Amino acid sequence: MTIRRFLGITLLATVAGCSQSDKPVNLGVTSDPSGVEAATQQQTQVAVIQGSCPQVYLQDGTAVLQRYARGAKDDPQNLAYQVTLADTTRQCTINSSQLTITVMVQGRVVVGPAGASGTVNVPIRVSVLDGTNTLYSQLVQYPVAIPADGSAGQFVFKQDNIAVPGGSGGFTKVYVGFEDGPAKKRK
Repeated sequence: MTIRRFLGITLLATVAGCSQSDKPVNLGVTSDPSGVEAATQQQTQVAVIQGSCPQVYLQDGTAVLQRYARGAKDDPQNLAYQVTLADTTRQCTINSSQLTITVMVQGRVVVGPAGASGTVNVPIRVSVLDGTNTLYSQLVQYPVAIPADGSAGQFVFKQDNIAVPGGSGGFTKVYVGFEDGPAKKRK
């Protein structure tokens, strides 16, 4: 009987220990004594569950950008640099009139035989489509640093405040890719 009580107390202590957390608890205490500011923020922007946030896709044929020196094209010996886009993620908030999306894409830059270190601007387009209807499209000239030691460099592209009016439909998708066009000068 004593052993059962001891096991019961041990089990109860273990369960109680599992429910504790080292994370600080938000008790709602703010410098705003009326709490109006916190309540307004909570009403206007509500986080969306990741599964309900439109997925990010790399557009076919636009995840790799190659730039060549001296006007050459498709000559590996004249490759100045190559930039690729890889992993993507997103985060969404919603209010009564729109869905706001933040998109992040990991990229990598590699210098070619005809390249040199420095910073190049790469044209990245972010588009939001609901079926065939374009809800948002913006071209960003994003600066990417090519390492001086000739090694590969990594970067994270972030586009936030992408506003989609009226929320997100079931067919809404976010597309990210390089916009093909003339090469930008090095800084």
